[in-house]
Amino acid sequence: MTTWVSLPASAAVLAIAAAVSPQVSPGSAARAVTAAICNKYCDGRDAALAPADRVPVTAGLYGRVFKVHVNDTDAMAWGSVENGSAGDEVWLDRSFDGGQTWAGGSKLGDGTIPSGANSRRTGQFNVDDWGSTGVGALRACGKAGDRPEIVCTAWTRSTWNAWDRRTAAATALMMRFDRTTGLFDTNGWWTGANALTAIINNIQRSGMNSYRYAIASTYDKQVGTHQGQFRNEYLDDTGWWGLAWVAAYDLTGDSRYLNTARADADWMYSYWDTRCGGGVYWNTARTVKNAIPNSLYIHLNAALSRRIAGDTVYRQRAQAGWAWFQSTGMLNSGNLVNDGVNLSTCKNNGDVTWTYNQGALINALVELNRLTGDAAALATARRIGDAMTTSGYLSPNGILREPNEPDACGGDGVSFKGAAIRGLGVLNAATGGAYDAYLRRNADSAYANGRDSLDFYGSHWAGPFRGTNHSCQHSAVDLLNAAP
Repeated sequence: MTTWVSLPASAAVLAIAAAVSPQVSPGSAARAVTAAICNKYCDGRDAALAPADRVPVTAGLYGRVFKVHVNDTDAMAWGSVENGSAGDEVWLDRSFDGGQTWAGGSKLGDGTIPSGANSRRTGQFNVDDWGSTGVGALRACGKAGDRPEIVCTAWTRSTWNAWDRRTAAATALMMRFDRTTGLFDTNGWWTGANALTAIINNIQRSGMNSYRYAIASTYDKQVGTHQGQFRNEYLDDTGWWGLAWVAAYDLTGDSRYLNTARADADWMYSYWDTRCGGGVYWNTARTVKNAIPNSLYIHLNAALSRRIAGDTVYRQRAQAGWAWFQSTGMLNSGNLVNDGVNLSTCKNNGDVTWTYNQGALINALVELNRLTGDAAALATARRIGDAMTTSGYLSPNGILREPNEPDACGGDGVSFKGAAIRGLGVLNAATGGAYDAYLRRNADSAYANGRDSLDFYGSHWAGPFRGTNHSCQHSAVDLLNAAP
């Protein structure tokens, strides 16, 4: 039986008391030999040949020090044990899903301190698997020769595709990309659209093209699922995907993405009716009309009109969508957007001012302004942006916080801030940097207080870090994409 022993959190370690055998690790009875990966060099290369040696993480156990040494030049790493005794053991684990499992290899380079020595190192192993688009991380593990406990460092990686905090966050997000489904870790649907949008925007912002493959991979694997063309029973889901494919079209010029975005916009339009004077429903059951699908409807139609020569249809739909939105009063007297419409009164239902409702409408209005030159639309976006960034409710101490923000990155609500900050970033660009200070403050705070050693970010941009998922991570990528 394997039991777990907690060491001080400051050590960033995990200890295993393996009563039967240190070869046994959580989630598997035994680890098969992993095939060597060859990138610039093949796994097992002598650490003495490394031109660089950076030590980002360490762990201690009974006086021994276990380290990960990163060779950023070649995107490889090795492990070591120091201050040890004969019989002490050290090895590397490799993960291609952000440390959730280590199917990328366990006990890589496993070695034992020989008699008469007090240290041992492994060979070098590749962090990533370039041939199969595996985005990796490594940790060093080991044990004392006369004790059963196993200690592991935190996970870390090279600076390859992670040369600054923006690209490092995007690379961490891609660790959660499921290469089988083309979605992200939990296969979330609309949150996956936002994660893909964050990756596309990161490519545009940073110039790092390594993850362009995710666009076609997602499209090819998912275009025939649900109701086809990324449509489903939720109109806001369809809107998120439509906007993701507009972004993909802008990056690649591939017309199939624009055609899918058109199919998504047309699907949304089929659920516009005259109840309460207009607007699209939240889902195909036609029971709710609320802010988020209608903001996305305005944005998607305006975006399509700007990209389709001679269009009048999508332009008219975008303008009609905004006219209807204004008539509902969902944009309240405090210049924040409430969640929806009371279908009995056809007026603002006074529900929560979620962050994404602010950013989604801001983004829609900036796009409408670009399409029509409507200065009033941009001025309204500016009022919402000002309200969002100065609100003690949404921005306590100047850091964006979701109402009822959870500690854990669970549920889809942790995607909301990503959409919010993405919209503010677009407005910031349209206003010549009016929100530079706010965006920089949030990015600096999240980087300093809300991430781990692998550049994963949690739900709290003010800290502390309490874990991550693809929704929390794409929100942080959105933030870093938007920040100057």
